Amino acid sequence: MTQALPLEGFRVVDFSRVLAGPHCAKNLLDLGAEVIKIEPPSGDLSRRAFPGNGEMSGYYAQQNAGKRNVSIDLNIPGAREVAARLCESADIIVENFRPGALAGFDLDYDTVARTNPAIVYASISGYGQQGAWRGRSAYAPTVQAETGTTATTLAHFDRTGRPRSDAFSHADVYAGLHATIAILAALTDRARTGRGRYIDVAMAAVMLSINERVHADLSGVDLGAERAVLGATDGPFFTGPDGETFASPMSLIGSLTFPFYVAAMRRPDLAQDPRFLTPALREQNLPELHRIVQDWVNTFEDMGSLDAQMDEARIATGRVRTIQEFARTDWALEWPATRTATDRDGTIFPIPGRPWRFDEHAVSADKRIAAYRGEHNEEVLAELGYAPKAIDELVDSGALVAAPVTALPVDAADDVPETPGTPAGMTFGGAQ
Repeated sequence: MTQALPLEGFRVVDFSRVLAGPHCAKNLLDLGAEVIKIEPPSGDLSRRAFPGNGEMSGYYAQQNAGKRNVSIDLNIPGAREVAARLCESADIIVENFRPGALAGFDLDYDTVARTNPAIVYASISGYGQQGAWRGRSAYAPTVQAETGTTATTLAHFDRTGRPRSDAFSHADVYAGLHATIAILAALTDRARTGRGRYIDVAMAAVMLSINERVHADLSGVDLGAERAVLGATDGPFFTGPDGETFASPMSLIGSLTFPFYVAAMRRPDLAQDPRFLTPALREQNLPELHRIVQDWVNTFEDMGSLDAQMDEARIATGRVRTIQEFARTDWALEWPATRTATDRDGTIFPIPGRPWRFDEHAVSADKRIAAYRGEHNEEVLAELGYAPKAIDELVDSGALVAAPVTALPVDAADDVPETPGTPAGMTFGGAQ
């Protein structure tokens, strides 16, 4: 008899579009949940990606196949009632609009929770729901630029000029993430059925599952100058008014994204320019097209005014920062994006903070203490019911071994700062 998938019987209402939210909801679908995608009449932007057929593209299908679909116009009150009723029937809601966008339709967490207090409501955004950056446009290339990923990758490849593997261990990290997802689903199923689960996670399968362009490669279609839905594979870099390098997720080449620049620059003539009429021509004349946009960027006095005009045209930007530069930003300090670990012997290790926040949970960069080998042997065995004599016997026999603990007392860790002022203030092998 085949067991039901762990999340069967759970309903997900998916308000998200393009990639981060749809991929989250797809994971829940793969684990057995029913997913209802709420889509506006204009459609998810990814429907217009290439290759495609009418209003269906491979990009859209890869993230949304298997979801049930409800297309409604939330600007109409009757549609809001439909959405509200769906939310009342849901176990999980996923959305990735700009912070606060759904509040205008009474579909934010606080409103939904009044009638469905058990709802699990996940909001995915570039910089979170609070703070000075909450309203910034964000796509993967801009967030990667801001957070040091792009700078690390560029430095990694530029160091030798030869082809080499990526600087990041994506397969390991994503496999751990997907194992976490599956474990949480299995725990949910165990609470309902009393049965445990065996979970088999393959790094190779994970890397296919997180690659949003697999559909294009498997289709055998030559993408030519048309690339991913937002042209993220060739999103350009520009030099900002203050000399900083920034990235855009919007390709200058793609037919879906080139009009964004035309709108931002107030240059409708560019759309009729013989050099830029088609993706192939734009690719052929890319240096000239890039120069035109860069010259326009140079007319702004500061990045703030440029960002406002690009944001109006729905072009996100992300400054190419190093990880240390990003850790010093107001946003990173406010989140907080970093915290510290200590071995209680004077060594401080900077580590990432939590990537999520739960409501009503105090946000802090809590101290993490790195335990010595076997440090908690006796404590844990005592909790298991071992008598002190039995523990001593295990130690004497060599069955229980611990490294010498030369660290400061646990209470000394209270002096460790919760967040680094700047990464330059960290030490990696001695006292501060």
